Amino acid sequence: MTRYARYFLAAGVASCLMGGLARADKPADPAAVSSEDGKYADKDGRPTFNVGKDGKVDFYTYIGYVRYTANCMHCHGPDGLGSTYAPSLVNSLKSLDYADVMTTVANGKKDVSESSQLVMPSFGENKNIMCYIDAIYIYLRARSVDAIPRGRPQDHEPKPKDFSETEDSCMG
Repeated sequence: MTRYARYFLAAGVASCLMGGLARADKPADPAAVSSEDGKYADKDGRPTFNVGKDGKVDFYTYIGYVRYTANCMHCHGPDGLGSTYAPSLVNSLKSLDYADVMTTVANGKKDVSESSQLVMPSFGENKNIMCYIDAIYIYLRARSVDAIPRGRPQDHEPKPKDFSETEDSCMG
């Protein structure tokens, strides 16, 4: 099990110990209140997006779109809107918190009943997803509140200087 899978497994266990998987009635305010090295955070320290008045997105929202399209779109549909195979992640992020999303991606999910068979595999060992999970979350968070339209963001901030080093370190 990779360190990423262990981290998200631990987050899932902690979430369960604190009263089950928390589902927020209303998602936290996604407004960016801080930024470090081009990565924005909301008031609770969760990764979030930044969209300028001209529509220019932060680099992580942009790379989240790229990575979502490469790794998630085949099940969850273009722009996170869902498919006949998997649910809309745009709608899911309206009620799931950050820890829920991270736990589900890392550990997978199985919700089988007489009326449905929803099964998502675990991606905790998949570096193509786990090394970019915050960026994918940021992109979907922006889509879930209509901060960005469908499709590839037209313009984005430059790549942060430490991004390539962090990426190389994660990918191995």
